[in-house]
Amino acid sequence: MPPTQHHVIIGNSQNMPEIADASIHLMITSPPYPMIQMWDCQFGELNPKIKALWHKLETDPEEETIKQIYDAMHESLAKVWAETYRVLVEGGIACINVGDATRSVNGRFRVFANHSRVIENCERLSFTTLPYILWKKPTTKPTYKGKGAFLGSGFLPPNAYVTLDCEFILIFRKGKLRHFPPKDPRRYESAFTKKQRDEWFSQIWQITGTRQTTNELERRTAAYPDEIADRLIKMFSIKGDTILDPFLGSGTTTKAAIQNERNSIGYETQPELLQIIQKKTDNCETKADSEIKILKR
Repeated sequence: MPPTQHHVIIGNSQNMPEIADASIHLMITSPPYPMIQMWDCQFGELNPKIKALWHKLETDPEEETIKQIYDAMHESLAKVWAETYRVLVEGGIACINVGDATRSVNGRFRVFANHSRVIENCERLSFTTLPYILWKKPTTKPTYKGKGAFLGSGFLPPNAYVTLDCEFILIFRKGKLRHFPPKDPRRYESAFTKKQRDEWFSQIWQITGTRQTTNELERRTAAYPDEIADRLIKMFSIKGDTILDPFLGSGTTTKAAIQNERNSIGYETQPELLQIIQKKTDNCETKADSEIKILKR
């Protein structure tokens, strides 16, 4: 295999002019989750309308305003899904790791079903929804405001709540199945084992979550474990393919692409994360056979 190429672009992935149509084989990402408080500011930067709506809610606590905030957050993400559809090849796969959100707003505790909204928006773009994965985090401890082991009123019914201890890895295809020449050597070199197939293609994955302990910035990158990126790349791409991550964060997807002899392109709006990305990719065993370029808009 020739050396792989990797590009980290400091810019907003709602618009990806650096990428040609039908040139990406697989997209893997974990975006900021709508209605999770630590990402409110990030959504406000993507769309100033969201920040204005939060201010409006403080003085005018209408339910319609909450709906408008939630809609606007997913509209911001949907622009990225639209660009992803454009750049994917026919038969290309998009994998989106997203969690639902629980939050008290206007004095009411509720769930915001992010996974279902992402599916709705992707299907509007003509993506085909495939069976998804439930990522169950063994270390997740259900708490509410840092107190107790579950949400609710002790052992008394009926006012307790089910804990969200799974996230979704949603999987979509653009168009029809991807086709290859007969006995394509790169495809055969990329084959997984029976054990891997049996484990990876089951719907529930139990993988320990990643803890971001460096600082507040890294904690907000929504980083998923290396193992998730590694599995998805091996499942849905072949050696030499190009992988896209429109919310690169700490660089997990780039690292996994390097280690699996794939090319990659990642977008990140926060240049402060470049040092973290560089540190993560410097530890790759196959770094010598890859080249990383940084592009700042």
